[in-house]
Amino acid sequence: MTSLSLPDIAAQTVPHATALEWVGMCGIALPIVFEQQRVSAIADAGVSLDDAHARGIHMSRLYLALEQLESAPLDCNALRRLLDSFLASHTGLSNTASVRIAFNHLLKRPALVSPLAGWKHYPVEVMARANDGMFHVELFMDIAYSSTCPCSAALARQLIQESFARQFADQTAVDSEAVLSWLGTTEGVVATPHSQRSRARLKVRLEDGVDELPFTALIDAAERALGTAVQTAVKRADEQAFALANGQNLMFCEDAARRLHQALRQEKRLSGFHLRVEHAESLHAHDAVAASQWRW
Repeated sequence: MTSLSLPDIAAQTVPHATALEWVGMCGIALPIVFEQQRVSAIADAGVSLDDAHARGIHMSRLYLALEQLESAPLDCNALRRLLDSFLASHTGLSNTASVRIAFNHLLKRPALVSPLAGWKHYPVEVMARANDGMFHVELFMDIAYSSTCPCSAALARQLIQESFARQFADQTAVDSEAVLSWLGTTEGVVATPHSQRSRARLKVRLEDGVDELPFTALIDAAERALGTAVQTAVKRADEQAFALANGQNLMFCEDAARRLHQALRQEKRLSGFHLRVEHAESLHAHDAVAASQWRW
């Protein structure tokens, strides 16, 4: 009995010839190696379908090519090799290849004062694209921080001043011990400024020739610029230090965006960026948002 070859429906031509910008798969589970850690990631992989008469691409070839990332460290060279294999497996069909890989980047962060430390996860993505010999990489990072409203801080200080004036109005000489005791009560500090959990969403494009994916360096630079990164394990001394950091880094969303813009402009590995900060206000039911970009 003669065995029949398996049908290749994707190789059939279509009656209405139309090229397609992107065809591929989204949400592929993938283990990767990044900064010597094995990480669970999600990948989107695809190519253009430039042969307008071809019915489809070879998706299984893209899927199997992703196995390259299971053992090799994730960097720009690994991404370039991956996209080259996408295109080599679609010669005559595709001129453009792309891949997006999303994962949680885990970093161990020390407490502000005590010897404690804990893990923080940062949602990150890398997007690579190859076309006609061109290759570029974009990174995305989501960074949580705390922001204290300068306006509410000023209003709280005014209320404390008024409370102080009432408390000691009949005293010609104020006793410092009495003031210290009064400041330690709720009658003394009658108001506090409002703060909110905030997020910085950074998209950056890497300069040509950069090999590493500098997620850690960029996250560190952003947190230094903001001054109020959210914490992990803390003792009371750390919580007090965090309160001090918030008091010394009062920020509207505009202030945070400007700080991040200036910090990213110092990064020589970038050819462009877009940033967006979101302050989930505790005063209002809506968020305060600011955005900025450079060469995007």
